[in-house]
Amino acid sequence: MNRAWKAASKTVEETLKIVVLVKHVPDAQFDRHLSGEHNTTDRAESILSELDEYALEAALQLAEARGGEAAGNQVIALTMGPAAAVNAVKKALQIGAFSGVHLSDDALAGSDAAATSLALAAAVRHLGAEAPVDLVLTGMASTDGETSLVPAQLAERLGLPQVTFAATLDVAEGRITARRDGDAHSDTIEAPLPAVVSVTDQINEPRYPNFKGIMAAKKKKVATLSLADVGVDAAEVGHSGSLTVVESAEARPPRTAGTIITDEGDAGIQLVDFLAAQKLL
Repeated sequence: MNRAWKAASKTVEETLKIVVLVKHVPDAQFDRHLSGEHNTTDRAESILSELDEYALEAALQLAEARGGEAAGNQVIALTMGPAAAVNAVKKALQIGAFSGVHLSDDALAGSDAAATSLALAAAVRHLGAEAPVDLVLTGMASTDGETSLVPAQLAERLGLPQVTFAATLDVAEGRITARRDGDAHSDTIEAPLPAVVSVTDQINEPRYPNFKGIMAAKKKKVATLSLADVGVDAAEVGHSGSLTVVESAEARPPRTAGTIITDEGDAGIQLVDFLAAQKLL
């Protein structure tokens, strides 16, 4: 479903309303597991996706350059997921986000990238109902799925310009300017606001939450929205609304013991023979 959404273009150095997508993902320190009949990711040990911190930092820098929250700028951390996913928003608030939104509904369970982008687009439209959203920022990918599909799909559903994998980001006179770095060259891209931008881990150095930020986060608002609040039918998301499905999954086989070579004066020959047998020579 493609639902176009438009907002008024910005001019000169006005305040910005920025929505930053943050995701609750399995902690990379622990082994990952699938669970349930639909083979969905077990998120028991989860944290804020590290790559989303770069998007949050970019948003905070843009807002602070324009006077911060006191001047009317907004940096809203938005997540989608079960009850525990609110922890991603809370971490974003500790880092510096001004407010948070948690889209939570049982029907969202099992949503693939297409269903996720549909739900998030509806949430962004909801947040822009009273005052337009100027910029939607995301990380270059989530550290669990790593598909990088959602930013582009989100831009399409909102009918907004998209810039992906931005290594730099500037906003001036109602336009964004970003640099995308390739292996052998870089491109500079411009687009009018409002827009959707995904940023790489080269764009900045994310700040850490300090004691002041942690205490201040306790006073910040986290609004909880349901699918009904944002106008999405349950059949459009979750397993029923997804375009992809995991038909089967099995645990990765344990690593086998390697070949041990004991040096009795011929270790070099044994090593060459082994590499030759593996067709590595």
